[in-house]
Amino acid sequence: MTAIAQESKLAVHGGPKAVQREPGDLFSWPIITQEDEDAVLEVLRRGAMSATDVTHKFEQDLSQWFGLKYALCHNTGTAAIQAAMYACGVRTGDEVICQSLTYWGSVLQVFTLGGTVVFGETDPYTLTLDPADVEHRITPRTKAIITVHYCGHPTDMDPIMEIANRRGLKVIEDVSHAQGALYKGRLLGTIGNVGAMSIMSGKSLACGEGGFLVTNDDLIYQRAAAFGHYERGPELQLPELKPFAGMPLGGYKYRMHQLSSAVGRVQLRRYRERMGEIQQAMNYFWDLLEGVPGIRAHRPAKDSGSTMGGWYAAHGIYVPEELGGLPIARFCEAVRAEGVGACNPGANPLMHLHPVLNEADVYGHGKPTRIAHSDRDLRQPKGSLPISERLPERCFWIPWFKRFRPELIEEYALAFRKAAEQAGELG
Repeated sequence: MTAIAQESKLAVHGGPKAVQREPGDLFSWPIITQEDEDAVLEVLRRGAMSATDVTHKFEQDLSQWFGLKYALCHNTGTAAIQAAMYACGVRTGDEVICQSLTYWGSVLQVFTLGGTVVFGETDPYTLTLDPADVEHRITPRTKAIITVHYCGHPTDMDPIMEIANRRGLKVIEDVSHAQGALYKGRLLGTIGNVGAMSIMSGKSLACGEGGFLVTNDDLIYQRAAAFGHYERGPELQLPELKPFAGMPLGGYKYRMHQLSSAVGRVQLRRYRERMGEIQQAMNYFWDLLEGVPGIRAHRPAKDSGSTMGGWYAAHGIYVPEELGGLPIARFCEAVRAEGVGACNPGANPLMHLHPVLNEADVYGHGKPTRIAHSDRDLRQPKGSLPISERLPERCFWIPWFKRFRPELIEEYALAFRKAAEQAGELG
């Protein structure tokens, strides 16, 4: 065997690994500096952890950053999405439409409002809600569409907004994976009626633990504040809310812990610069793999005006028919053997197949909570979303680069190239 042939031999068959060097800070996240530490210590030293002054300043920062009138911080992104649902009028017996391929925090909390969820199909290349599958799922009970910008990829918002506006529905954007991403030049979270998101420590915009919603709508903001922020009473001016000031309508205390607010303010000031480096690194990785058979970049077209933001939970799309039907698990095994730790098939479990969405009687209704207040059995068994159900075998995790280190990124890209171009040896 020649030296060149030995060099390209798959590591799973005894060849040298593509990834030879230590990654250093390539994947380190979040970036915590003295400025972050000082901000936290200031709150700690004056015992203001459960106050709201820093949180109000963070909300002002966020509303300015998004260019919207209101931002409302919460202790988690799950709480922010729940408050957004309530603020959009979701009540007992109502339905929301969402994709099944997502983290449960995108929609499961609808049960607490007496509502339920109807799942739509997922586009196999964007991994987001397919607009063409939305309208036929709308009923007189539908109140909102929840778009999840999954793994950082923007949902195709224009057709969804057209449907929602024509049918009188609200649109809630779950931006938990895509803070700072653009859809046709517009910042995600500013396109629907309300944007809500998590900013826990693992997210590209990280604050420790927390979430927030953003909106231009007075009613949505005040309803969300009334739902889980009892101390916001003076801000409630709507006649439907003003009499109840002083207690949270939802019975929840959802204010953000001020250590998170303090970190969030610092992180937000640095976010565009850091996000830009992540985009540079991730796009470089996919550019190196352009045209490689069997794998596709999970990113918008370069001339679309859309971006992936901080590229959270980075994925690729697998096209097995271009690799002789090679199972994705075998492909990922070969990539991992090349020294890439982060390559596994699939993504989040499909929600429509989970027992919580089909069998659990959470509140003692004597029937599954999913249909406790419904006028029909709207559960969606296996086979009901065939495109979504194929996706665990058609997407895979890739490294999430936080720094632009071309020489290192090239080694990781080589690992994927080797596995794809020698797929015939992996059967």
